[in-house]
Formats: sequence, C-alpha cells, structure tokens
Amino acid sequence: MRVCRTITDIRTALEPCRDITVGLVPTMGALHAGHLSLVAAARAECSVVVLSLFVNPAQFSDPGDLNGYPRDEKSDLAIAAEAGVDLVFAPSASEMYPPGFQTWVEVTEIGARLEGEHRPGHFRGVATVCLKLFTIVRPDIVFFGQKDAQQVAVLRRLIADLALDLELRALPTVRDPDGLALSSRNERLSSSERVLALALPRALATRDPERARALLESAGVGVDYIEIAPFDPPVLAAAVRVGTTRLIDNVSLEEDS
Repeated sequence: MRVCRTITDIRTALEPCRDITVGLVPTMGALHAGHLSLVAAARAECSVVVLSLFVNPAQFSDPGDLNGYPRDEKSDLAIAAEAGVDLVFAPSASEMYPPGFQTWVEVTEIGARLEGEHRPGHFRGVATVCLKLFTIVRPDIVFFGQKDAQQVAVLRRLIADLALDLELRALPTVRDPDGLALSSRNERLSSSERVLALALPRALATRDPERARALLESAGVGVDYIEIAPFDPPVLAAAVRVGTTRLIDNVSLEEDS
C-alpha cells in the first residue's frame, strides 16, 4: 500500500491506472467496520482502491468538534493495508486549502435542511472537498455509507448537476449487535451514555416521526430533529445528542412508499 501526501503524488501514482477501474472511499479516518464494508465493496468491483484520510475542517462549524474528532493515522493505515487498499491519499489541510483558497460548491436545496439547518455551511464543506477529491483521484466509482443519507443525496445531486463521469455506490448502514450504527463519534460515549444512545435505533424502528420523538424524549435524549426526508429512497432521519456527543442515523422507508 502506498501513502500519498500531495495532489501531485496521488495523481502520479494513478496515472498508469487510467485504463482500469478506480474506486474511491472518502473517509475522515478513525476507521471502523462501516468503512471496511465500503473498502470491501470497492475491492470487489474495482481494480485499484483509493482511500482518502482527511479530517475536513471546512465541514465543521464548531472548532471544539473539529479539535475533538478522533485521529489515529497509524492505526488507520494499518487497518487500510489489512483491508486491501492500494493507495491512501492523506493530505494536510494546507494541501487541500492552500493560501488564497476561495472557491466553494453548494448544493442549495438538499443541503439546506436537516443537517444543513443545524450545522450551517456543513454541506458546502462536504460538497467542496468531495468535488476536489473527485477531480484529484478521478475515480470511476465512489463508495459512501447510507448512515449519512443526506450526504449521499447531496453528492448524488452534485454528480448529476455537474455531469461528473463517475458512479456513486451507497452501502447499507453497518450496526453493532445492539443496533447502534457504527460511527467514529461512538468512541466519545461513556458506557452509560451508550446505553442511552440505543434509544435512537429503537425510535427509528417505529418508522413514525411522532412516535420516535416521544420515545427519544421519554428516554432523556436531546433531539435536534427527527423527520421524514424525501431522498431516494425516502428515510426517517434523526440527529440526537447524548451527553456531549451528537449522533445521526436513519432508516429507509422505501418499502412503505
């Protein structure tokens, strides 16, 4: 596995690969089994698998959240190598956002609701960094998890609107046996908070926003939002706060539509 730190290096490494299928798995590190499901899907479908490791400052509105985001590059690189990744792109913030950077991409309608309402500028940061990754790596297929259904919807819209020559694969949410969706933020939960967080998958299983909100509030979980989002497929999406940790999750409503 080769690790590239600059745009020039990753482009050079990929130059011989333009006649074969390149898959990209964008991540912010703190790799877990959810990320590995994406790598496995990419490995099964693509000749070359690229994984990006970049904690994107542009999608954080809270400096404390950015500074507290888990980082362990040594572990991430070992996990990526074991999973069969061919190339890791691990740029610095200054490599991705050099002095004078002032170009931003925004998916206006889809990105303005739910997370966009509670985290202003979040999806502008997501759309911009992903478009930059897409133009740097030039993948044939990109792989994302359905756990962040709004992110998937935003990026599908971006790919369609800008006529990008790539496909997006959305893989099912990976959950622990207790039902909690895997997330890098789960590391922040204490043992008692993790028990409390289990109210989130139970609430979503009702597939009804009013019943779900009542269940969460009765459990003492703070609710930012829980509502039906008309994505493809439509989902019941929620963001909650357990202690100081913010968690998002969703369930598909496709079989009900």
